[in-house]
Amino acid sequence: MAQTIHHYLIFETAGGFCGIAWSDAGIVRFQLPTKTAEATERLLLRRLPDGLPGAPTPDVLETVAAVKRYFQGEETDFSGVELDLAGQDAFFREIYAAARRIGWGRTTTYGALAKELGAGPEAARDVGQAMAKNPVALIIPCHRVLAAGGKIGGFSAPGGSTSKTRMLELEGVNLAPPPAQQSLGF
Repeated sequence: MAQTIHHYLIFETAGGFCGIAWSDAGIVRFQLPTKTAEATERLLLRRLPDGLPGAPTPDVLETVAAVKRYFQGEETDFSGVELDLAGQDAFFREIYAAARRIGWGRTTTYGALAKELGAGPEAARDVGQAMAKNPVALIIPCHRVLAAGGKIGGFSAPGGSTSKTRMLELEGVNLAPPPAQQSLGF
């Protein structure tokens, strides 16, 4: 059996340096922004040690352009991006497919996503694990999946929940609770 070749590209966006890796079947990894190209490359290769720098295909270039638009705050839809999720758990692939249907500026919770898949509330933990192991964050919009009660929850990308909040704010989602007491305006 031939070994799959993975190529990657590091590129700059308004949010920092991102990395994308692909095979002949589609995108296999996406690295959310860091401050330097070197840090992004190091994080990408930690999860894809056999990756080689390569010339992007037209589909990869299209995805890179979409990522750049996203980090400029432009409404972007990644649902048509071809992914290579070979080796992923079958239930995780179902979770990822459901997450890809969460549109720009919308959120859901781990529990609601589990329910959508016909699983009980105990599967919310599985949804959380799938989001934490998401190999193509942003393209599979795990940042749009929140903890119970609409709380931000965790985020395993650089910057943690601060990055998640920033990405949601780019999409017009404000997670700040309303003030407990409003001014009467006197």
